[in-house]
Amino acid sequence: MRSAEYTIAAMPSHPRIAIYADGADVREMVAARDAGTVKGFTTNPTLMRKSGVSDYSAFAKEALAATGGMPISFEVFADEFDEMERQARLIATWGDAVFVKIPVTNTRGESAVPLIRTLSAAGVKLNVTAILTLEQVRDVVDALDAETPAIVSVFAGRIADTGVDPVPLMREAAEICASKPRSQLLWASPRELLNIFQAEECGCHIITVTADILKKLSMVGKPLTDLSLDTVKMFYNDAAAAGFKL
Repeated sequence: MRSAEYTIAAMPSHPRIAIYADGADVREMVAARDAGTVKGFTTNPTLMRKSGVSDYSAFAKEALAATGGMPISFEVFADEFDEMERQARLIATWGDAVFVKIPVTNTRGESAVPLIRTLSAAGVKLNVTAILTLEQVRDVVDALDAETPAIVSVFAGRIADTGVDPVPLMREAAEICASKPRSQLLWASPRELLNIFQAEECGCHIITVTADILKKLSMVGKPLTDLSLDTVKMFYNDAAAAGFKL
């Protein structure tokens, strides 16, 4: 097993995987676009609520302007599949760069695969979200139209939260997605910068990254001895600033 130091030393200075910014703050979207770091954007109702969004359509219009034609995913928020379909078809009209996020099930655990099949066959670009099992990956990929672009979002970070290593699962998911060349595997819910390189090594096409993780990209390739010294200085300066005495 490789040590952490060896792994970091072996990392390329710039990851090749497509990094998508995950959030609902239009100012952060503009900053990510202008920095030239990201290749696309994703959002969801939870992130929108946290950012204080109350008007979905108005937010989408601002986000589309902010992202400059790069791929962006907007999620349906219905629980009944007929209403999901109506929302999906409406969202798809917002632009060629738009992917419609469809959850893999509704809140009752009923599979969205029939709806995914219908929408993909109709040419709607989908981002199928909240996937956590290989069975779900297989079912979703099987339902996708071979000619319609799609994103298969597997929540690797949430898998890791259960104590399970997501890397073997993501490698197998990449092999499954290869059967539909216009589908792209997305590593969702990353927890640390290292996940970008793990996702790339697994064969993922995309990883979603929050603003906090994006800020850490400047640390890639930094010598660990330098980082150690920075940490020591941080502890010393904070103790001095606090005026600690013994």
